[in-house]
Amino acid sequence: MSRTNFQELLDAGAHFGHLARKWNPKMAPYVFDQRNGIHIIDLHKSVVKIDEAAEVMKEFARSGRKILFVATKKQAKEVVSEKALSVNMPSVTERWPGGMLTNFPTIRKAVKKMNTIDKMKEDGTFEKLAKRERLQIDRQRAKLEKNLGSIKDMSRLPSALFVVDVQKEANAVKEAARLNIPVIAVVDTCCDPTPIDYVIPANDDSTKTIEVILNVLCGAIQEGLEERKLEKEKSDSEDAAVEEAPVQPARKLRARKSAPKAEEAPAEEAPKAEAPVEAPAAEAAPAEEAPKAEAPAEEAPKAPAKRTRAKKAAAEEEAPKAE
Repeated sequence: MSRTNFQELLDAGAHFGHLARKWNPKMAPYVFDQRNGIHIIDLHKSVVKIDEAAEVMKEFARSGRKILFVATKKQAKEVVSEKALSVNMPSVTERWPGGMLTNFPTIRKAVKKMNTIDKMKEDGTFEKLAKRERLQIDRQRAKLEKNLGSIKDMSRLPSALFVVDVQKEANAVKEAARLNIPVIAVVDTCCDPTPIDYVIPANDDSTKTIEVILNVLCGAIQEGLEERKLEKEKSDSEDAAVEEAPVQPARKLRARKSAPKAEEAPAEEAPKAEAPVEAPAAEAAPAEEAPKAEAPAEEAPKAPAKRTRAKKAAAEEEAPKAE
């Protein structure tokens, strides 16, 4: 279902382009017709492009990333500032500070300086200064607030830019292109849509048109923020459940600790039961007695010696008889 109402865009005058003699030929795909020397924008294509941009911005918001709204022309600055504040997104509506993206650390120093002045006023240091110094610091603080007050909460580079009037905000578009930051822009028939990632063809000089477009885009951003909040609450509840879950396994762990003790007792008694393993000693004893048993084997040769003596004695006795 489309987020954008065709009739609302038509009533707001979003179909009016610039003079035909001032048009950019690259916007030809989005031009419907020419009436009285003025180009008419095809609102059917505008509806499709607005829905596409809304989905992209919703995804950025769901992932927790920031989108910087840029509109310094008087027809758009008040509306853009109000809508950006409603969805808690940073915006630049006074003047684009050169190098705001490419030289972001320097811009952050200026923002920190503004925060330092606020702390001085809170802790009473500001009141101890001379009157002239206080006036100078107040003027400096007012200037910083005017130019950078809307981005004081932006601690890192934005993930995307939303621009009204590409020609007037050419520096912002160039810096974003250099840093590969996607650009979503309301583009009129006199502008070049080439450097824009998500083109919204519409009348960028009409406050009503800008308000209708921003209503759709900010609604998508709000949906993304709500989904992110629900996902965070769900993950927190799951983490809490996981933290409470280990209470039951703790009892099982105690049972497991007692089990090894029961197993260790038989393990210690096992060696005692194996005490009869004295067979080697029994075997050793006969092994030591074995040589004694072999001792008669050494006396065995003496037996023939006695026999020879007996033979000699018998021979000596027979010899006198023969004589």
